[in-house]
Amino acid sequence: MTTAIEPELVRLAADGDRAATAALLADVRPRLVRYCRARLGRIGGAYTTADDVAQEVCLAVLKALPRYRDQGRPFAAFVFAVAANKVADAQRAAVRDSAVAVTDTPLEHPDTAPGPEQQAVATDLARRLSVLLHRLPDAQREIITLRVAVGLTADEVGTILGMSAAAVRVAQSRALARLRTLAGDGLDEVAA
Repeated sequence: MTTAIEPELVRLAADGDRAATAALLADVRPRLVRYCRARLGRIGGAYTTADDVAQEVCLAVLKALPRYRDQGRPFAAFVFAVAANKVADAQRAAVRDSAVAVTDTPLEHPDTAPGPEQQAVATDLARRLSVLLHRLPDAQREIITLRVAVGLTADEVGTILGMSAAAVRVAQSRALARLRTLAGDGLDEVAA
């Protein structure tokens, strides 16, 4: 979805309209999931943490909604500011809780997840792409995440980051050119 969130829908939801609140969250949640997955990636081959963070953002938005007042900025700017803070919290928590728990409990159902080889290939590709993205300046990385992974418009990203839409498009173009150069140098060299 690249359409802006309707201000009238936000107003109705902020005023307590249950149907508007449900519609608003249904509109916002897929974008949040993409954003959190792009920022947090996979842990142990799954997006569980990113999906949990997206859910936390939805709950935080829902809790703040009755106090939300339109101040001339798109509602998406508010939502993704909350999301950026929750992602940062999750990243800090992941560093603190880096110990992995292993269980010896046998599975009760057949495992339908990709096999070890597919997981290794997907994890390696994700790691390499993450390395490439982290070679970009923070602002360019955030623009690529919001534009490509989340699918926001240049206007929406500009509002979130305090830039004009034209500046967002220029920064995105430069970031993509830089990524092409880095990828052209070889993912193996970049990952090293």
